[in-house]
Amino acid sequence: MNHTRCLKESKEPLARRYALALLDLDGVVYRGDDPVAHASEGIAKAQSDGMRPSYTTNNPSRFPDTVAKQLQGFAVNAQGSDIITSAIVAARMLTHHLHSGAKVLIVGAEHLRDEVRKVGFEIVDDAREHPDAVLQSWHKDLSFNELAQAAYAIEQGAQYYVTNRDMTIPREQGIAPGNGALQLPIIETTGKHPLDSAGKPESAMYDEARMLFSRDGNPIPGDTCLPVGDRLDTDIEAANRGDYDSLVVLTGVATPRMIMTASVIQRPSYIARDLLGLDMAHPAVNRIRMGEWRCRDCVVRLDGKRLELDASTSAVHAHDGLDALRAASCVAWEAMDSGVAAEEIDTSVIEQALQPTASED
Repeated sequence: MNHTRCLKESKEPLARRYALALLDLDGVVYRGDDPVAHASEGIAKAQSDGMRPSYTTNNPSRFPDTVAKQLQGFAVNAQGSDIITSAIVAARMLTHHLHSGAKVLIVGAEHLRDEVRKVGFEIVDDAREHPDAVLQSWHKDLSFNELAQAAYAIEQGAQYYVTNRDMTIPREQGIAPGNGALQLPIIETTGKHPLDSAGKPESAMYDEARMLFSRDGNPIPGDTCLPVGDRLDTDIEAANRGDYDSLVVLTGVATPRMIMTASVIQRPSYIARDLLGLDMAHPAVNRIRMGEWRCRDCVVRLDGKRLELDASTSAVHAHDGLDALRAASCVAWEAMDSGVAAEEIDTSVIEQALQPTASED
């Protein structure tokens, strides 16, 4: 498994280096019903450079065609066939665990129910029908009774599966509880943990996408695919588990401190503010000595356990304004790899330097 100890360099725009973008949706292209700034522009530019955009989402609640219509409303040229959801992958996952015709109690919306029916299972809604398995997902109208029926079924011996483990989900008003958070009542009630999960951070969604989006029936080579997401614990971890390069954007859940203190399995290959980063070259980050790294004109060093920045204000805000974060991430990752605890690293200088200037507000 290839974990990035430091960020990668790309002398050409990512859209020219990689053939297929595996774009997350919530927090990357939209937040609930609202578009993310520069997303449609970044996708269009990437397409003009030859990259094919596809969309991989842990949200199992909506049909791909419905999602495509929303994207079209945001000036994104997308079709239902460009979208793979955790519902699609979850249904395929169940075929590896259950016999054909097995009863499955679904906690979820109609898209998930439809996908599970397609692969030959019987859908039930009540634990008194003695389901063989429970498949839990997130949807915005989730009820107490759905959770209760799931708990009853699991207590009676049903196998427990989930579409994904996201603890949070970006919505229009902010960050809301995700499927992972909604699994906690089931786990606490039954004492049982999910046996398997279809969505990220497992890499199955990316692996499935390489086949689904192939034009010749053969999987698209992994080294030409670029997962893009706003979450280190799902999008980026899934990429690392599957040995893919990855790009994290700052339009959703991930913050600069989260990136700087990311564990090995959650470190991205590239960092960008938004999807315009697909159409950019990405600079090299070079090690000067132990505890000191440079990205262009920004030098970051570790002073004790505090990150210090040696760069002018103009250098910090030059280019895409992320060179200090790139250098700082490599310093912090090196320190963590040498035994320094993430919570002990003081990143405040870097976080303050990354704040927009008055002219950028």
